[in-house]
Amino acid sequence: MNEKNKIQLSAIAKFRALHDSGCFVLPNPWDVGTSVYLERLGFEALATTSAGFAFSRGLPDTASAIDLNDMIGHIREVVRATRLPVNADFQNGFADEPQGVAENVALCIATGVAGLSIEDSSESVDGGLYEFSLAVERVKAAVTAIDASGVPVVLTARCEVYLVGANDPLRVALDRLVAFAEAGADCLYAPGVTDPDQIAAIVKAVSPKPVNVLVSRPNPALSISSLTDLGVRRISVGSALSLVAWGSFMRAAQTLKETGSFEGFAGGASYAELNALFNNR
Repeated sequence: MNEKNKIQLSAIAKFRALHDSGCFVLPNPWDVGTSVYLERLGFEALATTSAGFAFSRGLPDTASAIDLNDMIGHIREVVRATRLPVNADFQNGFADEPQGVAENVALCIATGVAGLSIEDSSESVDGGLYEFSLAVERVKAAVTAIDASGVPVVLTARCEVYLVGANDPLRVALDRLVAFAEAGADCLYAPGVTDPDQIAAIVKAVSPKPVNVLVSRPNPALSISSLTDLGVRRISVGSALSLVAWGSFMRAAQTLKETGSFEGFAGGASYAELNALFNNR
């Protein structure tokens, strides 16, 4: 076993242990610098964000807009930037059919990730979600690829029903997430669910497997402590941190253009602090 394999397996072991009990926050950097900073703050693991990466490239957050090779390169770059376990936002696996998902999951594993997520949605299908049986087969294909690799990365299966919109989203999410768990997914995730009772129902339905919840904006009903009490094991923030950065940049640029004032630069990060951070890597 080479050193790269040892490092990846160690990261996977740490990542799996984080899911065993309690609740942890999985923040989402979008480049090397943000990855380094989040590690330095003391977070225990990181996850890529397809939206944050896409926006940094001047692209919309769709699988068709981002080239598979570009995404693989980005994931590898984040993995190399940090000693922490990294979970890859791998969108829909960049394929519709199970065989394509399996092939691309193998490529993602080779980047050194500790985990990856696969969505059950595509802009190419009516209603946004893959047909139920196909969605399950896609998860099974990802599991098969992981088993064949001999690298036990954490597989998160996502049901996107709350994001694409559908009647009775809780029922759809429960049916699919239970099926994904039975198909071998290690962690279950329905981004967009915000109602505590619905979160609790999802946690109960897939127990004892862990559940990830997305918190991408302030919500009085959701906090780390309240989600922990609901039994949630993992909290991610998606594109939220990148959107905060974009918001500050856009406001400062608009102020400069519209008023000729430099007041928008107030509150910016310290040049000296960032220079010291990256100088000491």
